[in-house]
Amino acid sequence: MKHFDHLIIGTGQATGTLLGKLIPTKTAIGVIEAHKVGGSCVNYGCTPTKTLVASAKAFHQANRGDFYGFDTGNLNLNFAKVRERMNRIRNGSSDGLKSWMENTSNVTLIFGSAKFTDDKQVAVNGETYTADNIYINVGTRPSAPPIPGLSTVDWLDSARLLNLENVPEHLLIIGGGYIGAEFAQVFRRFGAKVSIIQRGSQLMPREDGDVADAVREILEEEGITVYCNATTKEITETNDQKKVEIVVDGAVKTLYGDQLLVATGRMPNSDTLSLEHTKIKTNERGYIEVDNYCETAVQGVYAVGDVNGHGGFTHTAVNDAEIVLDKLFGGNRTLDGRIMIYGLFTDPPLGRVGMTEKAAIEKGIKVLKATRSMNKISRAKEMGETKGFAKLLVDAETDLIIGASILGVGGDEIINMFATIMHSNIPCRHYRKVVLVHPTVSELMPWVLDGIKEVQEKNRD
Repeated sequence: MKHFDHLIIGTGQATGTLLGKLIPTKTAIGVIEAHKVGGSCVNYGCTPTKTLVASAKAFHQANRGDFYGFDTGNLNLNFAKVRERMNRIRNGSSDGLKSWMENTSNVTLIFGSAKFTDDKQVAVNGETYTADNIYINVGTRPSAPPIPGLSTVDWLDSARLLNLENVPEHLLIIGGGYIGAEFAQVFRRFGAKVSIIQRGSQLMPREDGDVADAVREILEEEGITVYCNATTKEITETNDQKKVEIVVDGAVKTLYGDQLLVATGRMPNSDTLSLEHTKIKTNERGYIEVDNYCETAVQGVYAVGDVNGHGGFTHTAVNDAEIVLDKLFGGNRTLDGRIMIYGLFTDPPLGRVGMTEKAAIEKGIKVLKATRSMNKISRAKEMGETKGFAKLLVDAETDLIIGASILGVGGDEIINMFATIMHSNIPCRHYRKVVLVHPTVSELMPWVLDGIKEVQEKNRD
């Protein structure tokens, strides 16, 4: 039985953050990885998918040469080179993290599946390890709904899709969330016919209707077919063609495609850890229950990243690790002090922070709302990227921004500015006075608040 001061299970993005602070303490650190170093972000999520997004955008922009005033001639996609670029980047990130750990004297990297045998005792490959502090960072995996016939066909999840060696002729996507929307646009731009099947009434059900409708319009303008209010009735396969029967608003429709992506959600990997041998608790969905500092019901055992159900993004996983480190080394960050922020990396991207309009209304907040179209800003027009809009929400009683949705060029970057403003409790009227660089897209944002001013003046009248 080997004892560590710190034992980390899983090598997702929270692990690098933990190691950055723990390694200089010269304490003994064990890291267990069941699969490939780097977790889902590096291997199956952010890194490879955003690499594909960039390639798809470059190809799309090149095909708009006539709009910008030049002739690109006949363009041909080399999907093998697209994949080679993607694999080079994601493998480089994984190998770099692996090399760092293997070449750090006080870190022991262990490959294998971890199973708890007691509260602070873990078995891997027949060896038992204990630790003063244990950090569970095992993430989530794609899940599939109980669709009749799905188990009988060769379908793809978001990880297996990345292994395709050829662009599909017709990619069928079940699920209209972020993963479905991003892959739909990428493969449409690569030349595939794409159809999205969404059970709910709108794409991206967590978003406000105006945002979801705008994204749908952008995708449909590029030739993507979207079926909302669609229930998948049955799936079969014949001669490498997937036959998907759906019911749309009461009518039965049959779709055929050579590839099928199921992007309907993810489930936590807590069920792989034999937690029944511990006092660690999970909720009804399998996420590990933690307190405000990511600590489980067992003192000294923490759950960080997607597996604790408090984020589901790389940046929230990193922040989880920072919260834990604050508790260990001094600091005041907590889960309830975090303002949720994330992005949809379609083109144009969506940046979202804070509350949605519907959530604010449900909470009884008196909301002041202002929107501005991206086609009103000079920089967007100069770049020829005018799709989308910005929406800001302000609490009428406090004058504080409580939410922002930036769907448009640069929206994934601009949203970080609003995260800073909201975290710093800067009143709306003060932000309006900020001088920003011209010509930029972000300079539109204070002008959006003029819409808030107009609403306030109308209310006073």
